[in-house]
Amino acid sequence: MTESTNTSSKLSHITPAATPEPKRSWGQALKVYAQPTSLRMLALGFSAGLPLLLVLGTLSFWLREAGIDRSTIGFLSWVGLAYAFKWVWSPLVDRLPLPVATRLLGRRRSWLLFSQLLIVAGLLGMSFMDPKQALQPLVICALLVAFGSATQDIALDAYRIESAKVDDQAALAATYQTGYRLAMIWAGAGVLWVASRVQGDAQGYVVQAWHVAYTAMAASMLVGMITVLLSPEPEARPMAPARNASEWIQGALIAPFSDFIGRYRWQALLLLALIGLYRVSDVVMGIMANPFYVDMGYTKEEVAAVTKVFGVIMTLVGGFVGGTMAVRWGVMRVLMLGAVLSAGTNLLFAWLATRGHDVSALVWVVSADNLAGGIASAAFIAYLSGLTNVQYSATQYALFSSMMLLAPKWLAGYSGVFVDAFGYEAFFHTTALMGFPVLLLIYLASKVKMGSGA
Repeated sequence: MTESTNTSSKLSHITPAATPEPKRSWGQALKVYAQPTSLRMLALGFSAGLPLLLVLGTLSFWLREAGIDRSTIGFLSWVGLAYAFKWVWSPLVDRLPLPVATRLLGRRRSWLLFSQLLIVAGLLGMSFMDPKQALQPLVICALLVAFGSATQDIALDAYRIESAKVDDQAALAATYQTGYRLAMIWAGAGVLWVASRVQGDAQGYVVQAWHVAYTAMAASMLVGMITVLLSPEPEARPMAPARNASEWIQGALIAPFSDFIGRYRWQALLLLALIGLYRVSDVVMGIMANPFYVDMGYTKEEVAAVTKVFGVIMTLVGGFVGGTMAVRWGVMRVLMLGAVLSAGTNLLFAWLATRGHDVSALVWVVSADNLAGGIASAAFIAYLSGLTNVQYSATQYALFSSMMLLAPKWLAGYSGVFVDAFGYEAFFHTTALMGFPVLLLIYLASKVKMGSGA
């Protein structure tokens, strides 16, 4: 919920945290946002951000309004585990050509367009379903959307990494996050606004409102599809053809992972632990956010205005602030700041749970939380990009971003059970505590000499 200049293999082994970074003026740091590569990532970020809420956040609002219990909603968040296991098929995206499409568009763009078509098909399928009558067909379509979205992430991350200098990755992460968050406004506030307009004065649950809203979301994927068709393909990196199945498995599956382990050795475990836990407090908390708003009596319009518009705007501000600070001061410092803010702002939700229906308090809490999330995301994407060898960009970045979600998404499945047992206030306190061990991991990771394999 992440470009035409190539980076050498040597530079791909170096993260921005690894070597002294040249100081840039604030003007130079900001100028990168106006480059065509950054603007392209804005549109592609929109395409990447659109599906996520539609199978997790906004879907949980729909399900709760339809009368689905919190425990079931929590377990259905495991649909998001598709993102955590995308490394399984990432070697195919990295190396397997698609018939006709790859010849016409290139390796990265063909996979991007294919994945976007899967997302459209899944969203259209969801638009015909009613979870109150039959939940399973809706879940199957949501799984298709999640699979297509995870595949798009694999191809898009590789496209971004292969098309830009290492020094520009933090800024590109910020523009990517901007597009991503704009899509989340549309996939959050937009869905609720469309559903509210269709519902009109009717009270209670009106399934037709959700059907129209999800059809509109499927049509919105045209932004990403048109951008893919108009964008250049990164310069193809030659890959030696495999002479047999064993050699293909070695090159596609084993080499990307052995390269990472070979460069960092035992320290790879530390880096993977940091990657796996960095966003745990946000991810676990986020699953229950929309049910929380429904249970606290907030209307669709209030949630749309505060959490999906005003809050996301603050995320955009955080993304630009985080990206600029990372270019200016280095990724690791901003990574630490983002971790502190992300865990700390969950305590504000615990306070909000004691306020009842208080829109003013909701504005302040959501603003602080989204500002912190934007700063953390920009720094984290840049950090992951710096760990990646461009020779295996799709597979390695998929591994990293999958590790980021695996444990948090699994834990999030039990969030509804926890809330039913202990209440929202205790839940938010617990998710805040989950984030503090990350601070030690960041400190230890900052001591690792990146790329040396030592």
